Amino acid sequence: MIGEQISITILSVESNGQVNIGVSAPKDVLILRSELQKAASVNQNAADTASALLVAELESVLAEHDSSRSAPPPE
Repeated sequence: MIGEQISITILSVESNGQVNIGVSAPKDVLILRSELQKAASVNQNAADTASALLVAELESVLAEHDSSRSAPPPE
C-alpha cells in the first residue's frame, strides 16, 4: 500500500527479469510510468517554448505592420 488509497500488486515476473505490476488507485490520481512522465514533461516544455516563440513572432509582425501604417505614403 502507498497511503490509504493506492496499492501495487506484482502480477508476474518473467524469466528475462521483466516485472508486471498492477496499480489500484482512485480515478482522480494520475499514475504514469517514469518514461511516460518524462515524455509528458518534454512535450509540455516544447509546447511552452513554441508558444513563447509564436507570441514573439506575432508581436514582431504586428509591430512591423503598425510602423508601416504610420509611415507617410511614398511620393
